Amino acid sequence: MATRVFVHGLEGSSQGNKSRFFRDRYPGMIIEDYTGSLEERMGKLRRILAGKEDLVLVGSSYGGLMAAMYACDNESTIKILILLAPALNLKEFRPYMNRKIAASVVLYHGRRDVVVPPEPVREIAERVFKDLSYRFVDDDHPLSETFQSFDWDGLLAD
Repeated sequence: MATRVFVHGLEGSSQGNKSRFFRDRYPGMIIEDYTGSLEERMGKLRRILAGKEDLVLVGSSYGGLMAAMYACDNESTIKILILLAPALNLKEFRPYMNRKIAASVVLYHGRRDVVVPPEPVREIAERVFKDLSYRFVDDDHPLSETFQSFDWDGLLAD
């Protein structure tokens, strides 16, 4: 059975809208709070996922950056990586730019996102992820209008 994990954004929490959505629909999904520096957040994520395989990893915004970094460092443990407007354009992702990750990746990004620019993120994702399904939706950064309509049962299937 896959291990489902949600990583919230920079100002999100385990009590945010997406966290509550996942907790209500997918009991057992790992949903934690991440605070502090990126290094502290990544340390916690690595501790939580240590020894786990067959990961269905969902990351939103800054959590998408974290999930992508984790997947790049632990590719063999990833079943699918689902990125929601991931902040791959930040300098912290530069060390991963020459990677070619074969894990299956689904990326959703809103056309009206003014927080994380869609076009640079798409270019980075196409460069790094070999098996990328890029889904450009008519929405904003939090994907507030479309998030709940995504095929979560299919995406998070065991």
